Amino acid sequence: MRRHDLKLGGAAGDHTIRVYDWGDIENPEVLVCVHGLTRNARDFDVVAEALRRDFRVICPDIAGRGESDWLADPQFYSYETYIGDMVHMLTHFGLERVDWLGTSMGGLIGMMLASTPEPPIRRLILNDIGPWIPKAALQRIAGYLLTPKTFAKLADVEAYFREVHAPFGPLSDEEWAHLAHHGARQMPDGSWCLKYDPAIADPFRKGIEDDADLWEIWDGVRCPVLALRGRESDVLLGETANQMHERGPKARLIEFANIGHAPALMARSQIEAIANWLNS
Repeated sequence: MRRHDLKLGGAAGDHTIRVYDWGDIENPEVLVCVHGLTRNARDFDVVAEALRRDFRVICPDIAGRGESDWLADPQFYSYETYIGDMVHMLTHFGLERVDWLGTSMGGLIGMMLASTPEPPIRRLILNDIGPWIPKAALQRIAGYLLTPKTFAKLADVEAYFREVHAPFGPLSDEEWAHLAHHGARQMPDGSWCLKYDPAIADPFRKGIEDDADLWEIWDGVRCPVLALRGRESDVLLGETANQMHERGPKARLIEFANIGHAPALMARSQIEAIANWLNS
């Protein structure tokens, strides 16, 4: 795994994003993996390790998350900023067409990019996200996002993740430890905080009073789409997933039992579903 720190500018101001790069750098088959709202690129370590022989796998930390810089002005924690950063990243690596795997927020970034007139996305995999999100789910997410938390020790972070992210599915002790290790940082006083800027909540809270309706964007997507869904998800409802199969790019739908929002993509069955679709 290689690490790159890309220096970016634009309306959001100068900032650096961390990018993890797996596999053969000369491989023209490239899979970009983008994480969810409060998560980071290391969520995809298991996917990247499994697919690195067939793909170059590129996993960025979106601004304000992981090892990427926090933005000086929270108003720029927006899809416009994230899309601009991703376009700059693709340009930096000289990539004109890529496959895209996005969990939740990362899937929305991919969907928006895929709906542009000259999309850089060849095939799109959406992990438990779609063009309609009920406000009840947005408000549930806001419930833990809007309250910054600190922890006395890393074990407390893991316990918190096991509770808040229980819908990820039945993970092993090693997998929960991996998420905790890469999802928190230790402060100078010895305490631990989650590895994202609490200010990402500022723009998020403005959009939780109504359902999120992005069907117009969905209908503009022209590439093949695989939609993954946790069968218990409150973010990607079954009705929405069925509509995604019937309209727009007519996604292929795969559901995972006993999982909510969002499948962690660490289980062999989940990774095989991704690999089989990409290789079909």
